[in-house]
Amino acid sequence: MPELPEVETVRRGLAPVMEGRKITRVILRRSDLRKPFPKGFQKRIEGARVKTVARRAKYLLLHLDTGDVVIWHLGMSGQVRIYAKGEAVPKPQKHDHVEFHLQHGATIRFTDPRRFGLMDLGFEDTLDQHALLKDIGPEPLSNHFSAPVLQARLSGKRIAIKQALMDARVVAGVGNIYASEALYRAAISPKRSAASIGPKRAAALVGAIVGVLSAAIRAGGSTLKDHRTTDGELGYFQHSFAVYGRPGEACPDCDCNVAKTGGIKNIVQGGRATFYCPRRQR
Repeated sequence: MPELPEVETVRRGLAPVMEGRKITRVILRRSDLRKPFPKGFQKRIEGARVKTVARRAKYLLLHLDTGDVVIWHLGMSGQVRIYAKGEAVPKPQKHDHVEFHLQHGATIRFTDPRRFGLMDLGFEDTLDQHALLKDIGPEPLSNHFSAPVLQARLSGKRIAIKQALMDARVVAGVGNIYASEALYRAAISPKRSAASIGPKRAAALVGAIVGVLSAAIRAGGSTLKDHRTTDGELGYFQHSFAVYGRPGEACPDCDCNVAKTGGIKNIVQGGRATFYCPRRQR
């Protein structure tokens, strides 16, 4: 599933193309994705001008000059492709479900083979109360995210810290890959109780989360299966993973005998793969 860096990469591709432009036509090639499109979806969007393209956790938000907001989730395998004015737009294929045609000729196409994505509508003045958004925690790349904030949100939680980081109510959009990578950078075991994270570890973890997400965004996200940037290119942060997807290998800071230690460990937590170095992470 695209995580925060992948969604932010898509947002940064869409913003210069969509902002300030009218949506002249919306094509829906089916009536639903993960859920049905809202009633009147096309009518409410066509003719509206996009004010800003924002992001909340893993949701893209198209703020329109009508006061409506398109709430867009890419799902497990969703890809967004931009075709500039004059660029040939390929004939739609089976999984090309949505197109936005913009003033001045650009086309935005959403492809979603597994149909786990969604598009909904909200209102700008009550957006933070929308059912999809109202329980989401602080944005990790915002000024509202700090060690005291994280520690307070972990307080009393008996689950493992890795599972807590993947709960969007604790912190928005970190996801499986970047939780493993951030815990490695902070030298914290993914098995440690969330409630045991004190001020020092919280400070290290906040720095690690911000650092790994920022680095991944600069790299265009991570392409393991489906992720592509809006121009069709692969992300390449996967080449910088310290632990994720590297069981049995040495971590970047390793000076131990991997033949004896077994290197990076792979365990399952909450049904998701976790990778960590038991010697470095406590």
